[in-house]
Amino acid sequence: MAAAGERFGRLCVGVDPHARLLHDWGLEDDVHGLAEFSARCVEAFAGRVGLVKPQVAFYERHGSAGLRVLEETLAGFREAGTLTLADAKRGDIGSTMAGYADAWLGQGSALRADAVTVSPYLGVGALAPAAEAAAEHHAGVFILAATSNPEAAEVQRTADPDGATLAQRVVEATERLAAAHPGATCGVVVGATLAEGPDLAGFSGPVLLPGVGAQGASIADAERVAGAAAGRAWPNVSRAILSAGPSVEALRAAVGEFSPASLET
Repeated sequence: MAAAGERFGRLCVGVDPHARLLHDWGLEDDVHGLAEFSARCVEAFAGRVGLVKPQVAFYERHGSAGLRVLEETLAGFREAGTLTLADAKRGDIGSTMAGYADAWLGQGSALRADAVTVSPYLGVGALAPAAEAAAEHHAGVFILAATSNPEAAEVQRTADPDGATLAQRVVEATERLAAAHPGATCGVVVGATLAEGPDLAGFSGPVLLPGVGAQGASIADAERVAGAAAGRAWPNVSRAILSAGPSVEALRAAVGEFSPASLET
């Protein structure tokens, strides 16, 4: 990821073809509209941003034909050198987790991405098959730690008897997971909208920070929340950029508004 950040800047752009956005772009809410939306995103962002994050749910809702569009979209970004993070939020145990890992990180999978988001709530250790696949294929996993949705607070930011929040424990466990699987990129997801995030001073991996733009956070907020990990922070912008479409030129211009020099090294 560091190489992609140096080449294109550390900005993650969401690719979220939900029904309202397809309508706003003048597209039908069907697989043809989905394909056109995705093709314009590839044209606008491929080879211009370091990381894109397709939201898998908006492709799954169109069934197998939608997943085929996702396959083509991931391949288009890959060919241009832009990294892809499949926002699938998978999480399970044993062979089931290994199946998810093969689907999203396996070299022989048509759905192969450079990284996938995963949920730790069956235990961070249960995500070992995903970390193993990431190590084998030089890919990544991003573990949900402190997300930007307000409902998460009662779970993720509840403190244990030692005073550490669940989010903090997830960060610490992710660091151990990375140490146990050299070659895997193990990152965490921390909302840029948070007043205070987990302590990342002892965390060595990348940090994805959703919530920039339409949810109210700024690039400066993302860097503040990342704290000691600001040099490995990847602010994530979705609606604030996608709302500039359907013009490819307008989408590219919107990316420029969220790409300050601080994200280029």
